[in-house]
Amino acid sequence: MFAYEVKGIRVRYADTDQMGYVYYGNYARYYEIGRVEALRSVGFSYKEMEETGVMMPVYENRSRYIKPARYDDELTIKVLMQKLPGTRVVFEYEIRNQQDVLLNVGETTLVFQRMDNAKLCIAPEKLLEKLSPYFQTS
Repeated sequence: MFAYEVKGIRVRYADTDQMGYVYYGNYARYYEIGRVEALRSVGFSYKEMEETGVMMPVYENRSRYIKPARYDDELTIKVLMQKLPGTRVVFEYEIRNQQDVLLNVGETTLVFQRMDNAKLCIAPEKLLEKLSPYFQTS
């Protein structure tokens, strides 16, 4: 299993709604921040992948809102990957505030898709090489 935490994501005033809570649509952005930084932590770049002609569109996005995040909270986004990617990759998320209170859990499924013909493809070999050590059994 692969796990990574992105710490210090500050809730901006523009992220909140009239009630002072983080607007629900912003959680998808937090998920993106988490997964991009998680992959960057193993030396993999979305940008470089796209330059090779492969993109990762979101296929499914689910969220459960447990408690509200508020303006000026400092969030930690924990990203989990339970399985090595194939043509799809599933990311799980836990978002906590500075008091370590669980605020939100979510999951996104992304697919690997060729940019030239829009057909699904297997995860890039470079990504699989970077992630494989996290999924080897002893």
